[in-house]
Amino acid sequence: QVQLVESGGGLVQPGGSVRLSCAASGIIFSIYTMGWFRQAPGKQRELVADITSGGSINYADSVKGRFTISRDNAKNTVYLQMNSLKPEDTAVYYCRATVVRGRTYWGQGTQVTVSS
Repeated sequence: QVQLVESGGGLVQPGGSVRLSCAASGIIFSIYTMGWFRQAPGKQRELVADITSGGSINYADSVKGRFTISRDNAKNTVYLQMNSLKPEDTAVYYCRATVVRGRTYWGQGTQVTVSS
C-alpha cells in the first residue's frame, strides 16, 4: 500500500519559516519525481516545486528564492523549506509522487496558514 504522509504545517507569521516533510512508503522512492503542490480556497491546485530522481529541480516563479525542495532517498522523504512566507502562501500543501509510465500518488495534505 502506497502512502505519502505530509507533516510540518501550521500557523506562521508573515516573514517566518516552516519546513514541510513528506514521508513515502510502498514505492521505490528513489525513482520517483517528488513534488509539492498547493491549493488555496477557491483556487486550482498548483505546482510549487518538484525534484526528479536525478536531482533536477523546478520551482514556481512565485516561490523562487524563498522555497527550497530537497529529498533524502535513504529516508524516503522529500522536504520543502519555506522562508519569507507571505499571506498569499496560505494553502493546503500536497505531496505528489510520479514516475514515467507509472502511477501518480498524492498525500492527504497539510495546512499552512500565514497570518499575524
